[in-house]
Amino acid sequence: MADTKYIFVTGGVISSLGKGIIASSLGKLLQARGYKVTIQKLDPYINIDPGTLNPYEHGECYVTVDGHEADLDLGHYERFLNQPTHRDNNITTGRIYQNVINKERKGDYLGKTVQIVPHITDEIRRNIKALGTKYDYDFVITEIGGTVGDIESLPFIESVRQLRWDLGKNCLCVHLTYVPYIAAAQEVKTKPTQHSVKQLQESGVQPDMLVLRTEHLLNKDILRKVALFCNVDVDAVVQSVDVSTIYEVPIRMQEQGMDEIILRKMGMPIGEKPAMQPWREFLDKKKNAKETVRIGLVGKYVELPDAYKSINESLLQATIYNDRKLDLQFIQSDKVTEANVEELLSSMDGIIIAPGFGQRGIEGKFIALKYARENNKPTFGICLGMQCMVIEYARNVLGLKEANSTEMEPHTPYNVIDLMEEQKNITNLGGSMRLGAYKCKLQKGSLGYKAYGKELIEERHRHRFEFNNDYKKQFEENGMKCTGINPDTGLVEVVEVPALKWFVGVQYHPEYNSTVISPNPLFMSFIKAVVENK
Repeated sequence: MADTKYIFVTGGVISSLGKGIIASSLGKLLQARGYKVTIQKLDPYINIDPGTLNPYEHGECYVTVDGHEADLDLGHYERFLNQPTHRDNNITTGRIYQNVINKERKGDYLGKTVQIVPHITDEIRRNIKALGTKYDYDFVITEIGGTVGDIESLPFIESVRQLRWDLGKNCLCVHLTYVPYIAAAQEVKTKPTQHSVKQLQESGVQPDMLVLRTEHLLNKDILRKVALFCNVDVDAVVQSVDVSTIYEVPIRMQEQGMDEIILRKMGMPIGEKPAMQPWREFLDKKKNAKETVRIGLVGKYVELPDAYKSINESLLQATIYNDRKLDLQFIQSDKVTEANVEELLSSMDGIIIAPGFGQRGIEGKFIALKYARENNKPTFGICLGMQCMVIEYARNVLGLKEANSTEMEPHTPYNVIDLMEEQKNITNLGGSMRLGAYKCKLQKGSLGYKAYGKELIEERHRHRFEFNNDYKKQFEENGMKCTGINPDTGLVEVVEVPALKWFVGVQYHPEYNSTVISPNPLFMSFIKAVVENK
């Protein structure tokens, strides 16, 4: 394609309407037509990235293959498009300002007064357009975080206004709004949508398409009314009614011709409607599953499921492909005790020990792991969950009662989890972390090797502390095998206890590498073991 097309997705009325799901669904539909598509998230907060944000504030921190800590929406983009994202797919206000200030300090602006317009907006536009040219995409879909009218979003909206003039027909705006249902009056109200569009128009941006998020199906009269009051073509007003799973959204959008409307407005050939067969087969499997597996996720952020979003979705994908329904139970790790652990975990078919940082809830994870190990339940430890597996095993099998991680107890006599020597003098948060994709060599015959079907794999990391190889021989002699090793550093990536049915811990985050079309092999193996054990 000669020119990259740019589509902007904005949101109005309230936040959390699902801009990321709409952007991902549109991307999936265009991709199904053979176009090369990527999606980008512009986040209006001043943090450089979400790496230091509390999960309660922002949900999970997603990690790209090139080691960038990013917004959780990038997980949706990857799960829908089945292709990796990069650092360029997530830009924050903090990064924009940091870039501009660095340029000012170097004298790049030749002594001029540095302002929001044009300098900040120029930097935003440069980042948006660079993604299309750098990777040669046909379509770049850019989701703008927050809600139209937020002070933080104004520079991004202004950049969209400028780009619409620059790009002409190669640029288009999709606006997602909310149509509330007033139960007392038994009717839906379009006024919030009208106000939201008006606010966008006041910023100089006229939406080309409206997506109305609603709990109740809207009739054609309402759609025509919205089109009339918002200066949008009637056929370019589509609705996103609540569905049982986010993976239904692309199909619902396709039924309303969303992709066809976009192509028509951009002067592109429509062609045949894609069958999207693998996607539909996945949904059919979900619909037809009869039996249920009950998985207990033990973590400290369980009040906010978005803190483990990628794990939740990976489990869902794996259960669907194993022809099962998922009953996912969230268990607060700091409330797990010796007295209640059986009550909390006995009904679980499988147990996940979640990742995280810090001391809180750690002892509850050890108690849960001891119960899971002694009762031979299929158990999967991820990142800190794997480290907890190692510590619990050291304490209760190796007899090293005070074993710990130096993250939790710097003066532990048995530092079975520790920093690497070269990390110990790094104080900048993130500087000592392993981030992004790293290689792992799996031991032939191990559960990991059987799951992946190959010896050398690559998975993403987000952690600071490591298995201490000084204890490797002692663990292996006592039944916990180190079956996955980084070939370049010798660091332990996978541990398992072969004497148990399925007891595996991984230092990496396999959930970052699981999509609708390609579920992660290790999650598939875990759920398969759960099904067989049940």
